[in-house]
Amino acid sequence: MAADAFDLRFDSGRICLDLVATVDGRLTETPVERLDGVEPLRAWLLGAGLIPGGTVLDTVDTAWLTRFRAARDLLHRIVHTEVEGRAAGPDLERVNALAATAPPAVRAVRATDGTLVARLAAAPDCGALLAQVARDAVALLTDPVARGQLRRCEGESCSLVYLDTSRGRRRRWCSSELCGNRERVARHRRRLNPQREQNMNEFQT
Repeated sequence: MAADAFDLRFDSGRICLDLVATVDGRLTETPVERLDGVEPLRAWLLGAGLIPGGTVLDTVDTAWLTRFRAARDLLHRIVHTEVEGRAAGPDLERVNALAATAPPAVRAVRATDGTLVARLAAAPDCGALLAQVARDAVALLTDPVARGQLRRCEGESCSLVYLDTSRGRRRRWCSSELCGNRERVARHRRRLNPQREQNMNEFQT
């Protein structure tokens, strides 16, 4: 199931988690693929801040898409494994291998109005940008404070993980507007028709 590039989300608190969030509804029969083409990937690279605005992305192609999707699935596995308190195993070494490549170099240049702006020192390189995402994951997993803020969304069909930096650590959903709203609607329906809910529970057991 495809999604528009503008449905990309950047609210998890880390770049690596934002990449994982480009697949939604992993626990359903119809997961939503948000990186369903080269253009959404280009939009994600810009939206995540991996590259400066105005960078020409002509080199981004289907090979990039394949590599970013593979890295995303790797990060999904390792983050969920660590959140559940289990050792990541071989996936940890795969993330370390991705992180070993030098990240892209950025330089300051003068814009036409005289202000300084960031630009890549060379054309965007897929391996270098993947390294930047992997290094973010390494930094996240090795930071005790950040690890302690990792939460899995409580939405029934949601598998997204985010950093809970809310006061009192009370955030329950990846998005109050999405999963939070779905839960509120479901609660309202249960209150309106408790007998139907009881019948459904009896049927499932």
